[in-house]
Amino acid sequence: MDNCIFCKIVNGEIPSKKVYEDDSVAAFYDIEPQAPVHVLIIPKAHFASTLDLGADTAQVVGNMVLAANKIAKELGVDESGFRLVMNMGRDAGQTVPHLHMHLMGGRSFSWPAG
Repeated sequence: MDNCIFCKIVNGEIPSKKVYEDDSVAAFYDIEPQAPVHVLIIPKAHFASTLDLGADTAQVVGNMVLAANKIAKELGVDESGFRLVMNMGRDAGQTVPHLHMHLMGGRSFSWPAG
């Protein structure tokens, strides 16, 4: 997508502090962290949200979760705990219309969220 900031990051047009990358997923530190560890995990292919996924593309979310597991271990929050958050749409707090997952850790979180 032409004006998508996350697509531009994937394409190298906008710099980011990358944490992880493979053939289908990229991950980088959030520029407005809400926790000591706050990483965004995105599919390299553009999907606005999970609503754009179908039976042939549903593995995208699985790939994101597998990447999150690797990143949590690498950043040392796998044992203490971490939160994975995906927001869909304006009312949920999605500010960039590109499917993404927040991995947050390094502090205690309360429930309910938000």
